Amino acid sequence: MQSSQQPEVRAAGGVVRRNGGVLIVHRPQYDDGSLPKGKLEEGESFEQAALREIQEETGWDCELGRDLGESRYTDQNGRSKVVRWWEMFVIQFRKWEPDDEIDDYLWIPVADPPGLLTYESDREVLERLRALPYVKPPGPRPGLNA
Repeated sequence: MQSSQQPEVRAAGGVVRRNGGVLIVHRPQYDDGSLPKGKLEEGESFEQAALREIQEETGWDCELGRDLGESRYTDQNGRSKVVRWWEMFVIQFRKWEPDDEIDDYLWIPVADPPGLLTYESDREVLERLRALPYVKPPGPRPGLNA
């Protein structure tokens, strides 16, 4: 007998840091503010997916920092979803164009209240980062002041 339960959705994302701020994206389909994340592709690790999704959604190449744990919730289609999170540091900016998935993004100070984040799960991830001791971003990044 086959189960009618849908497989768990696996995704990864990042709290992207630059110049004392973190990156928040706007998704026009949901008209929300969220941390950038996306689903794993076939054969991809959580870490690989996190780096790819940030680059695709925002144009920023990043490197992984500290593991910020996971979020578990039921998505808008009633499926169980797990998202693994990392602190991320920008390396360089590549080309990015607004599209139907992400039409804008902004940097907010890490210390600001997370009011621009629509979802409690994203606010909790930002709070996890804020609760950790400050870590200086790796090495100088010309032109980024990261």
